[in-house]
Formats: sequence, structure tokens, C-alpha cells
Amino acid sequence: MLQTAELYKSMGIDEEVYAFGEDILSSLKERFESIDETAQYNQLKVLRAMQEAKVSEACLLPTTGYGYNDLGRETLEKVYAGVFHTEDALVRPQITCGTHALALALMSNLRPGDELLSPVGKPYDTLEEVIGIRPSKGSLAEYGITYRQVDLLEGGGFDYEAIRKAIGAKTKLVTIQRSKGYQTRPTLSVERIGELITFVKGIKPDVICMVDNCYGEFVERLEPSDVGADMVVGSLIKNPGGGLAPIGGYIAGRKECVENAAYRLTSPGLGKEVGASLSILRDFYQGLFLSPTVTAGALKGAVFAANIYEHFGFPVIPNGTEERYDIIQAITFGKPEGLLAFCRGIQAAAPVDSFVTPEPWDMPGYDAKVIMAAGAFVSGSSIELSADGPLKPPYAVYFQGGLTWEHAKYGILKTLQEMKNCGMIRL
Repeated sequence: MLQTAELYKSMGIDEEVYAFGEDILSSLKERFESIDETAQYNQLKVLRAMQEAKVSEACLLPTTGYGYNDLGRETLEKVYAGVFHTEDALVRPQITCGTHALALALMSNLRPGDELLSPVGKPYDTLEEVIGIRPSKGSLAEYGITYRQVDLLEGGGFDYEAIRKAIGAKTKLVTIQRSKGYQTRPTLSVERIGELITFVKGIKPDVICMVDNCYGEFVERLEPSDVGADMVVGSLIKNPGGGLAPIGGYIAGRKECVENAAYRLTSPGLGKEVGASLSILRDFYQGLFLSPTVTAGALKGAVFAANIYEHFGFPVIPNGTEERYDIIQAITFGKPEGLLAFCRGIQAAAPVDSFVTPEPWDMPGYDAKVIMAAGAFVSGSSIELSADGPLKPPYAVYFQGGLTWEHAKYGILKTLQEMKNCGMIRL
């Protein structure tokens, strides 16, 4: 029987790369133990929410047609409300992705003449067309909704004075992006999000505070809804789907905000009462149940990657010792060769399509070519091992996911091997 190191070698990881990885790992024991403790807490939190909602075998059965009286759908939304400690939740396969969930939350809670404020700088690229920063059919701008932005201070702090000045009579909704998107800024902790929400509501108590929670669920013990967010929004093919959800998104928050979103998703007069779940509910429930431990594996992979690439002098955000607030690891290479080599390594480590080479392409919603490496069981799932980035300066890659820590480890070693092979690093 092959020993572990020999098996790695047979799968393209030479002895030097393997030994270097093991050396890095030897320093991460306490970090990994802390991640496991958070996963244990969040696992119990999810389990308690399921038990309190009285999830039964009947909740896993499919519905068709209009989906009236869909017990599983209604119970699942009670579970999400329980996990996030909110009044209500909308969890649907009809929400196609994270951008759709965010657009739905915005468009259903803003009206012509209202203003949207981002106090944390530019939102994720795909939201630019939703808002109308880049013109697009059906944008908020086309409906007479204005947008204002306050950039973060150098170093990632909030510009409180500029935020105070930006909040006016028309400000209806404040959107806070927890993760960094295609930027090299720090991810926001739940504590910092809470401080920002408190400040905003101290100026205008009735403003709606929405948090783009993508990539952040179950990384900490608290969620933004625990510190005052009126809505938290995310995708089921990221953390909360646990790698099993094949599609879907969620909006959890105040009942009025969620109801508005439901009427926008379906139709006025119908709201949450329709929307058949087909045969997808088992994946939604089981994925949520597994998500704390799946997220923990992805976090370990991110910490491992940060420590490896920091060793070679590449700028990494967060760095190897900082606290983690999402599963994304940004690594800046400064030139396209590094970005391309890293993505080739991730693709070669995939269980699906490991034999193909990722190439940059003009993806819808982006203003530059994007390279994406993701040989996933669910197409585009970024809780599975994946890496992507825009092919433009500073040529940063955004690495995330790994359904298991063991797969994340292999993927990172594969990137290191690729970087070594093409002369980008020396061990």
C-alpha cells in the first residue's frame, strides 16, 4: 500500500513541495483547533434550529406545480430564520445565484426616488449593473433609484464623517458587503459590521441595513443579523449550501423586508405562498446541516494558502496570522503569469474536469476578462475548491472553498507545484 507522501507524488506533488507543505502545517495546529471549536458551536446552532422547527421526514418530500402548502419549504424558511435569529426568511431554488438574491432584496425594498448608499466602497462587480453604475437593462437607476458611495479609508477603516454627510432624506437602504469581492481590502468582521450599523441607525433609525453575507456564513459564531442587520443575503452554492445545494439563495431578516422580496420574486398577491420545491429540499436541508464543518475545511485551506504564499513574499489578505471573517484568500501576484499558474493548479486538483486548462473569458457582469478554475460537482459552486480573478492589475487571485480540508490541502499544494514548475517560486 502506498504511503501518503508516495500517493501525493503519484498525483503530481514532488517530495520538496510535500515536505514544505508539512512544515507549514506543523505551525497551524492551534489555528485549526480554533476553527474546529467554531464549527462545533455552529453545528449545534444549526441542529437546534432544525429541532425547534420540527423538521420531519415529510419536509424532505417534493412538491410540484404551484407548491401550495409546501411543508418542507415553509419549515426550511423557519430553520433559516432560527439560524440567523431573524423574524422571517426566504429560501428558494427560484433564486438563481447570489447576485440575484441581492438584486431581489434591493429591488423589492427600494422605490423610485429612494437612494441606496454603500458606506464600504464599490460593491462586487456584478452588482454594478444591478445598481446602474454601469448601464444595464432593468437596473435600479432605470427606476429612478439613486446611488451614493463612501470609500473606505486607507487601511480599511470606515470614513464615519463622510458617511454622516452622505446619509440624507432620500437614503432608504444601506448595503454592506462583508467580503472583499475582487478587491484587496480586509473582509469585515461581524463586530465591525455591527459598529457600522449602530452608527448609521444613530443618524437615521428607519434606514434599512442590508448585509451581503456571501462567503461569511458560519465563519464566526455570530452573523450580521445578530448585530442589527435588517437583512442578510447570500447564495446556497456558497457556505450555507454545504456543497449539496445545486442552486438557490436566501434572504433572512425583518418580516416586512422578506415579504417585500417574496412579492417581487413571485407576484403581488402571491408572495411566499407559491414556488414548488420539486425534489431539491433534501439537498437544502442536508447541505445546511453540513455547512459548519464544510466551512471549517474551507477556512483551514485559506489559512494554509495564506501561510504558504506569504512565505514567498506575495501580498496576501488576510495574512497568515489574522483572524478570518470569510473563506476567501486573496493573493496578489503582480503579473498575469502567477494568476494563470495558480488557477491551473486548482483546476488540476479538481475531481471534475481536472484534465482541462482554464482560460480567461468575457464573463457576463464583469468589465475585464475573468479566469475561473472550478472543477466542481455543482457548476460555479464556490464552496467547492475554486479560484478566480480578473485578468487586470494587480493580478490577484481569489481562492476559496474545499468540501473537505484534505482536498483543499491537495489543491493548494498543486498550485505550489505549478508555480514551482513555471519558475515563479523557488523552494
